[in-house]
Amino acid sequence: MKEAFCTTVGLVGGFIASLFGGWDTAMATLLIFMGIDFACGMIAAAMGRSKHSETGRLNSKTGWSGLAKKCCVLMLIMAAVRLDLLLNTTYVRDTVCIGFCVNELLSIVENTSLMGIPYPSVLKNAIEVLQNQNERR
Repeated sequence: MKEAFCTTVGLVGGFIASLFGGWDTAMATLLIFMGIDFACGMIAAAMGRSKHSETGRLNSKTGWSGLAKKCCVLMLIMAAVRLDLLLNTTYVRDTVCIGFCVNELLSIVENTSLMGIPYPSVLKNAIEVLQNQNERR
């Protein structure tokens, strides 16, 4: 029974990893950043400082919306993998992973800043410029 369970988990895990182009540093980093960002967002909301809800507090609709966005990011990774296979390249998926890693990192900094963690003014100003450029698009 134990062997059948381990075999099934291995097959399912291998299939899922193949959908994402394998398990490498880029994918692991993106998933770790996603987890940290979600946790920081939850902590900021628990402190009543979230920018994503009217009250600044925890909101299940906002949380589900954030998770849905992260699922869409993972689907974009799968699309990038397929594009790499179609073009016989290896850089499309990596580029998409790196782009979303940077986006998650900015969100982590934003969430921790809302919590009151101090950042140098140069970093705060750079993030504000990036956010303003993003809002104009």
